[in-house]
Amino acid sequence: MVAAGQVPAVTMRGISKRFPGVRANDQVDFEVLPGEIHALLGENGAGKSTLSNILTGLYRPDEGEILLRGKPVVFQSPRDAIEAGIGMVHQHFRLAASFTVAENLVLGHRDAADRGLLLEPRMVEGRITDLSQRYRMPVNPRARIWQLSVGEQQRVEILKALYRGARILILDEPTSQLTPQEADDLFQTLRLMAGERRAVIFISHKLEEVMAVSNRVTVLRGGRVIGTVMTKETNTRELARMMVGREVVFTQKKEGPAQPERQVALELRGISANGDLGTAALREVNVTVHAGEIVGIAGVAGNGQRELAEVITGMRRRTAGQVAIRGRVMRGGDPLEPIQWGVAYVPDDRLGTGVAPSLSIADNLVLKAYRRAPISTFGVLHPRRIRAHATELMQRFNIGASTSQTPARQLSGGNIQKVLLARELSSRPLVLVANSPTSGLDVGATDTVRKLLLEAAGRGVGILLISEDLDEILALADRIAVLYNGRITGIVERQHADVEQIGLMMAGAA
Repeated sequence: MVAAGQVPAVTMRGISKRFPGVRANDQVDFEVLPGEIHALLGENGAGKSTLSNILTGLYRPDEGEILLRGKPVVFQSPRDAIEAGIGMVHQHFRLAASFTVAENLVLGHRDAADRGLLLEPRMVEGRITDLSQRYRMPVNPRARIWQLSVGEQQRVEILKALYRGARILILDEPTSQLTPQEADDLFQTLRLMAGERRAVIFISHKLEEVMAVSNRVTVLRGGRVIGTVMTKETNTRELARMMVGREVVFTQKKEGPAQPERQVALELRGISANGDLGTAALREVNVTVHAGEIVGIAGVAGNGQRELAEVITGMRRRTAGQVAIRGRVMRGGDPLEPIQWGVAYVPDDRLGTGVAPSLSIADNLVLKAYRRAPISTFGVLHPRRIRAHATELMQRFNIGASTSQTPARQLSGGNIQKVLLARELSSRPLVLVANSPTSGLDVGATDTVRKLLLEAAGRGVGILLISEDLDEILALADRIAVLYNGRITGIVERQHADVEQIGLMMAGAA
């Protein structure tokens, strides 16, 4: 409830938005107070993104009104929203990769152009440095975006909103690339913003984070508001139930009796490799994964995770070391070789690398099987068999689409991930490399992916789970290896894992 006499920073009344075949927002009422951190929760497709896009001027509502500090406003474009003091940090960054940090912050910024700041780079860099120090988000203003890690790019997005004077700040999954300590620092930053009477809208799938940082929570389901609650008066279980409409039991690996020594499925021996800039990204990495075991690779984004996955899957040449599958050493540098040897791969960039967005679900599901019977004979593809193959996998993996001919780009993140897992696991792999398999997914989709990974391990697949989500690794992995600056800084059994210690290792402090 709003305190007597307190005017909300933003009020959205009766907001509705329709797209062909779907009502994305249905009479949504939502308000955020000055100095409040207000969490917005909901599964993928619940209407969070549409509501955010309406508030930031990307969409216009079919019904309803928006009030800023009690006064009605109509946004014709995102520029109108920015000039009204609304900023959004998107989960998928909107930065010019070839430009510097400073250039990105002033790009298209009318105030900067009017004051001639585009011609005074030292002044811009000074302001950026002041902001980064004030909000504990260090970044080099002269660095080009392509030179930064994913985590650093996220900081640039936050600083861009602050640089442009945002008083209402929307953050979409802002901690997805952070260590536990960095997440705690961000929460302190958000509280500092709230202390300055900024209104913060915090969108996250991590319920523990919501409980830690927010004052109130609004839950959307099916485009409607299910309820708004005070954070101190609820818990993660109740929030999960509101999100999905049923009780949710979070899947995690069960402790069982000690397993006998199993065959080594994957062995990395002294792996070194260069990154895209030609500098060392991996340094003498040694990891062993047994059949039926999940080994988690914990680390902050940009410490060699992508390069590690690409070396194993033949997409990047190593400069030293060996990759062995069931004792056989691969040549390396040939993506077809790991496929033939039983290595499956779920990449972190599901749309850019994992699937072909413009191809149908059916076509995506046979990308690694089109050489095999019965999909093809003597190089001739059989469309009817491809469709039957897709229908069977869609049913088995519960892929939500009306037809196998639906283009992959039209699917939700969770369903794209199911397509990926269906394709990779149906190949009966010996090894699965899963890089950030639940990043950006809602509670329900996350739980589904976790179950699929555990089922695969139960069938004897050796799984290398690469994730910046430490909670996920603790829930699924048998052993945890920490990757920092391209090196393995330690390997611990899950039952002996200490979250604070692992966080320090991820930051290079232990």
